[in-house]
Amino acid sequence: MKVTKENRNVLIIAVLAFALLILAYANHFNNGFHFDDYHTIVNNLYIQNIHNIPAFFVDPKMFSSDPSHWGLRSLVTTTLAIDYWLGGSLNPFWFQMSTFIWHILLCVVLFFLYRNILKRSFSDGWPGYLAIAATAWYGLHTANAETLNYIISRSDVLSTFMITFSLFVYIAWPAKRNYCLYIIPAVLGVFAKETVLVLVILLLFYILLFEKELALGDVFRAKNFKIVLSTFVQLLPLALLVIAAQIYTLTRISSIPGITNPLLPYVLTQTYVWVHYFIAFFLPVNLSADSDWTVIANHFDERIIIGCIFIIALIVTIIKTSAKKETRPIAFGLIWFSAALLPTSLAPFAEVTNDHRMYFPFIGLALSVITYAGILIDRYSQSFPVKYYYTVIIGVFFIVITVNAYGVSQRNKVWHDEESLWSDVVKKSPLNGRGLMNYGVVKLREGNYAAAKDYFKRAQVFVPAYSVLYLNMAVADAYLHEPTQAEDNFRNAISFGPNDFNSYLQYAQYLNVNGKPAEAQPYAAEAMRLNPYSEQVMITLMTIDNELALWDDLAKTAQHLLSISPTNKNAQVALSAAKEHLPIIVNGTTFSLPVTADDYVDLSLIYYRIGLYQKSINACNSALKLNPNDDLAYCNIGAAYLKMALWDQSIAASKKALAINPKNILANNNLIAAQQHKSQ
Repeated sequence: MKVTKENRNVLIIAVLAFALLILAYANHFNNGFHFDDYHTIVNNLYIQNIHNIPAFFVDPKMFSSDPSHWGLRSLVTTTLAIDYWLGGSLNPFWFQMSTFIWHILLCVVLFFLYRNILKRSFSDGWPGYLAIAATAWYGLHTANAETLNYIISRSDVLSTFMITFSLFVYIAWPAKRNYCLYIIPAVLGVFAKETVLVLVILLLFYILLFEKELALGDVFRAKNFKIVLSTFVQLLPLALLVIAAQIYTLTRISSIPGITNPLLPYVLTQTYVWVHYFIAFFLPVNLSADSDWTVIANHFDERIIIGCIFIIALIVTIIKTSAKKETRPIAFGLIWFSAALLPTSLAPFAEVTNDHRMYFPFIGLALSVITYAGILIDRYSQSFPVKYYYTVIIGVFFIVITVNAYGVSQRNKVWHDEESLWSDVVKKSPLNGRGLMNYGVVKLREGNYAAAKDYFKRAQVFVPAYSVLYLNMAVADAYLHEPTQAEDNFRNAISFGPNDFNSYLQYAQYLNVNGKPAEAQPYAAEAMRLNPYSEQVMITLMTIDNELALWDDLAKTAQHLLSISPTNKNAQVALSAAKEHLPIIVNGTTFSLPVTADDYVDLSLIYYRIGLYQKSINACNSALKLNPNDDLAYCNIGAAYLKMALWDQSIAASKKALAINPKNILANNNLIAAQQHKSQ
């Protein structure tokens, strides 16, 4: 790049925009995990071992701990593994920073791509300014905060980067096209998200508009048939390789998650969704992390009519603006906007709209809007005093991107944690059953069980057959000590989601916590059958098998966990315990062998529950060696002797417990029971 006045000014604007970008996102780097982040990142053991990276490209189960979301988004999983390795843990900072860096790289490529396109329509002096303006607006757009804050939505960032970079390589180095270098990032992009085929559409129209200089209104004329055909042939290697890569990724999964809506109503609804996205580019207000929009069932609904009119107007505008050299970037930008929305508009996903879907198409809108603004500025520049005219233009531009930057910082606050996110969703999308349920979960974690149940009941109106809702209702019932309702809701969860491992898992945990390990074991085993790659499932199953002294089963599960996570300390402890037939001490989700007096007391309880009373006594004696004044150890000895019908020994141990702690109610009950049995 030559050092000209234009280049210096562009560089100054770029530095200012970059500084504003850093400032806007400064409060997002410690934002937590949300939504699908949990099964793809937090609970995904595979990303914790960077040596798994080659396998990410062949093994779909490594993408998620949930079988219903298995797939090959290998590039995404690879970057997540690198983030985990850099941070040494699930530190959100490294994950957020990584996505942000990819966004910056995308903006850099965008500037050069925009400038290359604009050079074909504008004289010297304009392309650089327009390119940096479009890049700054896009980079700081408020709606993009929805994508950058949602870590697993990095798939949008990576695929968009690869598509954009591939297009840039094709445009910037025409002499190198025979080497097909531009195809490499495109094929990589397939392993980020299923949107890369859009690149074929973008390149097709780029060639027709800018290289063949063909107005789209003339595409179907007979004289242009050879031009169009040769363009198709030119793009054939790209199309075939991208399709081959896409087939490879899709054949590795059994189904595409979230495809639940009827096709025709969904597609018709998308026409109005396009209107929503278009307006959001100019007014990014009322953004919601989880919209309550639903499919419009009536084909003649006024919203669908508005949407269809919008699509027609869009097509007409594209055709008209493609006719002139100076307006072709507008046409190309609108084509980009439309093509980028096709994948989510033609596949009937459960979510009718998602604000993070605007990330890819807004690249096109930024180009179109800035190009149109440039034309207007140039056209009317002679009608106003030059000095003030350009000052006002620059002022307006910085107001636009500054307001967007402020919007970004506000959305970052919303995405900070689960409470801030779901409270915002409930306000913005009050008819969203999942949003109401998730805010209820927030209340559940806060200990406000009554409020949680209230939100769950409100959610039930909108999602009456949602298994996850009944699961959360069961948990709330358990905390509120309503066992009958809890049991009913656990069973409802299993009934509505018979293939959802989580329902079986949490029911097993509930039963085990309530002293029913034998009843819990089949449910834990079923959860393991449905999802043999969830650490939480394996921890629960090992805990129950430990309680039931099922040493062979415990060893088998521990070995399976070690095959996935070779350095897993819980699995190592469990395997050692299984070999020695020595129960492990479970503290939440952490296993350990007995070390302290409290550990041995806990161990005695495990032996007691499975009927190994002498071993329970031996464990208590080990505790007393470490702490001779442990009343709980004497209490457990008294309980074990009571079960063994050794009344004198039970009485003696219970009295020792009460001598240390007269308020030990269990010891007092054991003493009374032993004395009564002895007197009979």
